[in-house]
Amino acid sequence: MGARKRQMAERLKEIKKQTAIAKLKDVPTSPRKMRLVADIIRGVEVNRALDILKFSKKHASNDLEKLLRSAIANWEAKNPDNTKELDNGNVIVKTIMVDEGRTLKRIRPCPQGRAGRIRKRSNHVTVILDVKKPAKVEE
Repeated sequence: MGARKRQMAERLKEIKKQTAIAKLKDVPTSPRKMRLVADIIRGVEVNRALDILKFSKKHASNDLEKLLRSAIANWEAKNPDNTKELDNGNVIVKTIMVDEGRTLKRIRPCPQGRAGRIRKRSNHVTVILDVKKPAKVEE
């Protein structure tokens, strides 16, 4: 049983060597606004995703473009012999997750002496890149 667990751990280690991860924490944008942009590039080839983000009018796209460039650099560092995969368009945005960060609570004066609450939200973004699996041809 111990040998099987060791073998599985080795396989997971090999998979982690090929995938590249980049994280961006405490981005001062609400998670909802960031998810709108993240949904556009999920599952897309990285060069195309960079083009989409570059020409997007959304403010959150600037932060995501910077993060995606970091993830690409991480992928190149982990796979120095497979740089042609990047040029061929085989590297894709496997997963992109936008989680809620901390919320700063502020108070704004309202009519009749009341206090209205302002929630300044932030988020955490995680991008994972992977190589596209070749399509299986059925005969």
